[in-house]
Amino acid sequence: MPMPTIRKPTSPDGPAGRADAPATSDETLSRRDLLAGAAGAIGVAVAAGLPMVAGGQGAKPAVPALPLVPVDPTKVPGRPTSPVGSRSTFVTPSRTPTGETVGNSLTPLQDLTGTITPADLHFERHHAGVPFIDPARHTLLIHGLVATPLMLTVDEVRRFPPVTRTFFLECSGNGRTAYREPKPDMTPQKVGGLFSNTEWTGVPLKVLLEEAGAKPTAAWFLAEGGDACVLTRSIPIAKALDDALVVWAQNGEPLRPEQGFPLRLLLPGWEGNTSVKWLRRLELGMRPWMTRWETSKYTDPLPDGTARQFSFEQDAKSIITAPAFPQVLGKGWWPVSGLAWTGRGRVTKVEVSTDGGRSWHEAELTPTTGVKAPVRFTLPWQWDGKEALLLSRATDDTGYVQPTRAELLKVRGIGTDFHFNPIVGWKVAADGKVTFHGET
Repeated sequence: MPMPTIRKPTSPDGPAGRADAPATSDETLSRRDLLAGAAGAIGVAVAAGLPMVAGGQGAKPAVPALPLVPVDPTKVPGRPTSPVGSRSTFVTPSRTPTGETVGNSLTPLQDLTGTITPADLHFERHHAGVPFIDPARHTLLIHGLVATPLMLTVDEVRRFPPVTRTFFLECSGNGRTAYREPKPDMTPQKVGGLFSNTEWTGVPLKVLLEEAGAKPTAAWFLAEGGDACVLTRSIPIAKALDDALVVWAQNGEPLRPEQGFPLRLLLPGWEGNTSVKWLRRLELGMRPWMTRWETSKYTDPLPDGTARQFSFEQDAKSIITAPAFPQVLGKGWWPVSGLAWTGRGRVTKVEVSTDGGRSWHEAELTPTTGVKAPVRFTLPWQWDGKEALLLSRATDDTGYVQPTRAELLKVRGIGTDFHFNPIVGWKVAADGKVTFHGET
């Protein structure tokens, strides 16, 4: 029986993975190395995401070399099972920027398919870092205009009958940089990465308020988080009685700490900051509390000197995620694909233009999972090698149509700070290079 060989590729797309590629003597492992090392040291290194150089059990991490790859995977035992699964080392989506204590980290929209965002790639936005919370000590207080104040443990909240729903979450500042200072080298991640879509599990907030005996005079409630800045938002009670949830899980697992572990409020379709993370208190009252988070923050200045306040709902929006910067196209057929969503219900139509808005073509939509969840749209497009401008616009079931940047500037001004949903797109140059276009 011939001895299997293992080669180290020079690139993920190079010839090393081909079954007909020859192996040189210094790239060949002995049978003992193969059995003892390939399934052990190599498998563990690949599972840990460590690139390796040839050398069996004595292999050492090397940067930026890629992991060892068998010429014929059918001739090499695979790696063993592990406590937590991992992505292929050839697939490396990541959020950016990192290391922000007060700031955000963006979802790589261009690297995703379908509509669900993996939990570890869900965008982050926090004002005082991610708190370290022991779920055994965390509680949720419900008080104010209620018949019976409640102090619930996490386990007690989880004992209520759960529901599972799919909703998007979008930061109210998503798209700010692309709106104010559009630049050609922006990626979909940079343009709209403060957006994610998740399957959430929790209890309807109205169930908890019924348990506490919410009084008829209660018109608002205050939601308070357990992070270092103690973020608080005033929310109309009508939202609590509609579709608000107190959630503890996302995509089939407990909330990630940066997404609010162990409990968070979820207000579907509303600006992300109202879905208070690390939820620890709900107080019912008759009017908004006017906290710093709804006066100096999350209040939107307008050109006439006034300001929009409590502008909760996220407007209809779409973004093409491919083709996009920094892709380079060749002549032929390309799928123009992206995401569209609305905080008011369902997206009913997405139109795509390949000529800068002179003509529009209705794209095909994937079946939606429900209201306030995104759809993926696709339109086949044959590129002929001439300059093109790809745009998308969404229409929701209220009849609202996504505006151009010029239309939004007219009513909101350049100084608007939240709810950016103008039509944006991508320029395709004659040489196939794709760059961002945000000035429609």
